[in-house]
Amino acid sequence: MKPPIAIRLLPITLLLAACTPSSVFTPLADVDAEKLPHVQEALVAPPLLPAYDQVEKGGPHVVEVELVVQEKKVKISPRATLWALTFNGSVPAPLIVAHQGDYVQLHLVNPATNTLTHNIDLHAATGAMGGGDLTEVAPGQEATIRFRVIKPGVFVYHCAPGGVMTPLHIASGMNGAIMVLPPNGLTDENGHPLKYDRAYYVAEQDYYLPKDEAGNFKEYEKPSAAFADMLAVMRTLTPSHLVFNGVEGALQNDHAMAANVGEKVLFITASCNIDARFHLIGGHADLVWQGGSFNDKPLTNQETWFVPGGSAVAALYQFREPGNYAFVDHNLIKAELFDAKGTVKVSGNWNNKLMEQVAKPHASN
Repeated sequence: MKPPIAIRLLPITLLLAACTPSSVFTPLADVDAEKLPHVQEALVAPPLLPAYDQVEKGGPHVVEVELVVQEKKVKISPRATLWALTFNGSVPAPLIVAHQGDYVQLHLVNPATNTLTHNIDLHAATGAMGGGDLTEVAPGQEATIRFRVIKPGVFVYHCAPGGVMTPLHIASGMNGAIMVLPPNGLTDENGHPLKYDRAYYVAEQDYYLPKDEAGNFKEYEKPSAAFADMLAVMRTLTPSHLVFNGVEGALQNDHAMAANVGEKVLFITASCNIDARFHLIGGHADLVWQGGSFNDKPLTNQETWFVPGGSAVAALYQFREPGNYAFVDHNLIKAELFDAKGTVKVSGNWNNKLMEQVAKPHASN
């Protein structure tokens, strides 16, 4: 008999229990996945995260998620339209959250209206090409896998149909991330329990769109029609577009991330193809879990944190002043000549003890 299903609808729980971190792999308790309670996780579009508990409650669980492949045209800039290949319609794909020791039961659906075969390779999974060998679905097919998350941290996932189709699908937007929290929640650099007030997921996406003889970006009737031209651009290793969260301006102006003075914000940052250098102008990363591993002691006071291509890294900052903070790739060519940047709008009272304008700009004597 299948275990009862509970719907996870509660907001993030901020109460944490004490735990002792370990950088050494400890075998997980043996459990029967068939007897564990199931929790359905309602995935949401980035930069938001689904509802979850920072500390596992009554775990482990089987966390059920569904990813539906959508092949759709997306206007990624004022002059360029892409046949985006997506999970659940967003670039990047939704962030999945589980706890170490949980099972993730992933239902992958490729509707008959699509044109291509897809699968999913999860860097948090063990064996079978990260699940890619077990999830290859042609249009009109679906598949379900269940895997145990044994290492805490943040990890990318992506479509990996094989050969050149893998980078083509990733460069068309088909990548996301999964966060595996320690059962007792995060700890700081001293091993003390750590809670955060908000979390955002930011991914750097590189696109390789071909141009016609007049210098205009080409458009195509179906995704595969663009692939030969895209490969020619990809061989130059020179992206036509570099953006945060799929399209130009995705995290700016009315779409900016929000926080309040005093809040601790966890940023899950990822880049599936190319190296990225995330930086918060006017702030820092108080803590960075280098390599994305929550098993390891976080680095402190990092001005910029590095995310190798094919990785995710978590960083935490407590905002101390109000205002608009630029969140950028500090290869500032990417930030300003492309659009690898976003904004965090922080509300609260100004603290002159941290910064004060002694004299406004004025003519020199």
